[in-house]
Amino acid sequence: MGVEIIFKIAGIGILTAVVGQILKQTGKEEISTLATLAGMIVVIVMVLGLIGDLFTTLKTLFSF
Repeated sequence: MGVEIIFKIAGIGILTAVVGQILKQTGKEEISTLATLAGMIVVIVMVLGLIGDLFTTLKTLFSF
């Protein structure tokens, strides 16, 4: 699971960068900013889910 999530985050980053550059070259900087923000939000939601799983695992690990 560790390597897969890294590849997913990298893929989203590359896709967001490409879409952002295409939109900037066509003169749509506002939409480019929104697309970049949407990519960041998707990655943050993924990371928050993993942090939640980590806390759940730690809670079950240290419960007596």
